[in-house]
Formats: sequence, C-alpha cells, structure tokens
Amino acid sequence: MGKISGFLDYQRKNPDKRPVAQRIHDFDEFEQLLSESEIRQQAARCMDCGVPFCHAYGCPLKNRIPDWNDMVYHGHWKRALNLLHSTNNFPEITGRICPDLCEASCTLSINQSAVTSRHIELQIIERGFREGWIQPEKPAQKTGNRVAIIGSGPAGLAAAQQLVRQGHEVVVFEQTDRIGGLLRYGIPDFKLKKSIIDRRLQQMTNEGVIFESQVRVGEDISIHYLQRSFQAVVIATGATVPRDLDIPGRQLKGIYLAMDFLIQQNRRNAGDLVALEDINANEKKVIVIGGGDTGADCVGTAKRQGATSITQIELLPEPPASRAFYNPWPTLPVILKTSSSHEEGCERLWSILTKEFIGDRQTVQKLRVMKIAWSNLDNNGQSQFREIINSEFELVADLVLLATGFIHVEHGSLVHDLGLALDTCGNIVINADYMTSVEGVFAGGDAVTGPSLVVKAIYQGRQVAEGINRYLKF
Repeated sequence: MGKISGFLDYQRKNPDKRPVAQRIHDFDEFEQLLSESEIRQQAARCMDCGVPFCHAYGCPLKNRIPDWNDMVYHGHWKRALNLLHSTNNFPEITGRICPDLCEASCTLSINQSAVTSRHIELQIIERGFREGWIQPEKPAQKTGNRVAIIGSGPAGLAAAQQLVRQGHEVVVFEQTDRIGGLLRYGIPDFKLKKSIIDRRLQQMTNEGVIFESQVRVGEDISIHYLQRSFQAVVIATGATVPRDLDIPGRQLKGIYLAMDFLIQQNRRNAGDLVALEDINANEKKVIVIGGGDTGADCVGTAKRQGATSITQIELLPEPPASRAFYNPWPTLPVILKTSSSHEEGCERLWSILTKEFIGDRQTVQKLRVMKIAWSNLDNNGQSQFREIINSEFELVADLVLLATGFIHVEHGSLVHDLGLALDTCGNIVINADYMTSVEGVFAGGDAVTGPSLVVKAIYQGRQVAEGINRYLKF
C-alpha cells in the first residue's frame, strides 16, 4: 500500500472531457488524460484491501489492480505495465470502454467514490507505448502446430496472441474488410479510435500472427478444410444475431438495426465505401429504441451527424440514482447512468412499449407507443410489466434505430456443418477446456456466453488458448 491515508487525503478526480460544443462536430475521442501528478494521487487512494474485491469479484480478467496501483503511486511504471499485461492483452481497449466493474466493487465505493482504476489502467498502457516498452514477444521455439481462429473480435485476438507466444502458427480469419470485429465496427471512434487497434495488430503481426480478412469460413473456405489443415480451430465469431422488433410497420423504410447504423459511420470514418443505402441522421428526428450502451452509441453518432432531435426510449423503468437495498455492494450497481452521449443532448423516456410503426408512402413517420408499469420480482426473480390503459401516445420519427441487443451466435453453415451442440439460448456448448462437442474445435467469447462485455471476451480468449495448449500437448 503506497500511502496509508491516501483514500482520506485525496478525492476522486475523473479525467476531463472535451467540451460538448467542440466534440459533437467530430469523431475524435472525447476523454482526456490526467496529469502524472494527478494520476499518482488517484493511485494513492487504493487501500490495498485485505480482500481486494476489485480483483477477486469485480474484474472478469482478474486484473491485479491493487498491485499496479501501488506501482503507479511509487512511479514504477514499467513494473505496473508488466503486472497489467500479465492478465490483459489489450488494456488500451478496456481502459477506454470497460464499464468499470472493478470500480463498482471497490471497497471505497461502499460509502465514498471508488478508485479511478479504469483510467489508471489506461495511463499505464499509454505510458508503455510512449516509452517504447511494448515490443513483439516472440517464442523461443516453434511447436509445429497450426491453429485457425475464426473471428477477430476481442476473444479471437486474445486467443491468437496467447497462442502465437506459445510457439504455435496462428491464422485469424475475418469475414469483413478489416481486422477487429466488434472493436473495429461496433464501437464509435469517439470512444475508441481505430489507430489504437492498428497499433496492437502491428505488434501481433510482428509476433507472427497471420490475418486473413474478407474470408467467410463455411462459404469461401469450408470448416472441414480448416479441420484438415490445422491442429485446432477456434470459433470466436461473437453473438451477431440481432433481437429485432416484430411489430406492425416494421417493413417501413427508415427503420434500421443499430449495428448497421454504427458500422456504416465507422466505415465512413475509415474512408471505406458504405452500403448503397446511406443511413444518416442529418436533419432528421431520430428515435433510438433501447437504453443500453449500443443505444447511447447511436445517440452520440446521430448527434454528430446533425440530427435535429434525438429521443431514446427504454422498456425498463428508470433506475434509481443510488443503490437500492436489493442491489448492495459489491454487486454491479443498477443506477441511472449518464453517458458522454447523453450529455451531448437527447430526451430519455422510460417504461415505454413500442406498439406500432406508422408511415406514409412506405416510410416511417411516427411510432405508436404506450406507458407500462413494472411489478416486483416474482418467485423466479423475474419482473413483469403491464400496459397502462389509455396511456398511448405518438412520437414523430424520420429515422428509427433498433438498439435492442443480440440473441446468440449465427446458426449458419459454420455451426450446422460441424453439428455443434447448442444450449437452450442458442449459444455454443463447451467443456472445461473450452472445447466444443467436436474434437479439436474450441469456442469462446460471445459465441459461448451470448452478448456480453469486451473484458469478458478477452478473458475467454485467454482461457481458450490455455485449453488448446493442454490439448496439443497430449
């Protein structure tokens, strides 16, 4: 523990953000870095608890948070970097977009503000890149084994880096134009600029990872070919099947899935060609259905495109401002959160059920919605809602974005050709070593868990690599 009284001497300081009036006119990252003196003070607030819940309970990667906080406070940045990389392949990504699970379970957050662990993590990794400490890590010898990884999102990339460092030959297959999967196309540039991904991909290329883009496994090449050509195959394709909204009027023009909207803007920013149908919020009244992170990303993107108004509607009730009695520390707090996108301007409506899309000449013009009331949890821990009579009203819309989440991995030729076992939710079933029901075929990330967090996908990618190493040794 660096300073015994640090949590008493210093208050939490969040990193500054670029002014709203400035940042809504570009797609540059909005968050700025604290100074070195400020970040060392923030690290001094870490109490080095006897039971570090941030590490043991909160962080899916089991990041050694108190250890690298202590190193930062004492100015041992390179040692902090080594500790950080011992559990996390891509802290420059989680340091930007992780939802701070560690901070929710920080002991200080019982009655004070948590340690700014996410931002300290970001500072460590950026210091490492600036100082030139992050170099390719090549194995002492090659194993002669080949591993194919299908999907280049966080799970696939984490598995690839871990495996190539063990001496295996690793080839990553990605169906889109560029490597990165969800990180590349699903997250707006104002949260994660894509040069951050390219910087890490260059390191992985120098380590020996081979990247093959614009390849659809199951169509361009068969999965059986990969089974014959590689000693192990990893499915890390994510949970890409969207949850649609099957209500009257869904066929009208002007209604799009959120990911189609976000992907198109990321492609514009990269200078790539977009689809023939241009999805743009400029001078439009935008309705975003869904109150999660993807919905917030749509709000921020629509704002930058020049929407005249943005309304975000959510089926669930408005969360409380502070933890409820049934949501105690160290569980993830279900409280009202205002993202950077919400700060930029939008109206938020809660407990709203969309009943119908209404349009003229085949184009959406309005939504018919109604208010609902939620009941208390039943015996199964589920909450039910009822429609409130005579509460219907209409919302004007020129563009509707469905940010209603995802269901499971795509059940296409890849899953069917292998005959993979699936659970009741449609996710791929694995054993303790992350092997599927087919010998030599492994899976990890959202393809296994269903839609989840980037930090959890990285952890599963690392676990997949461990499972393959054990498999290839026998």
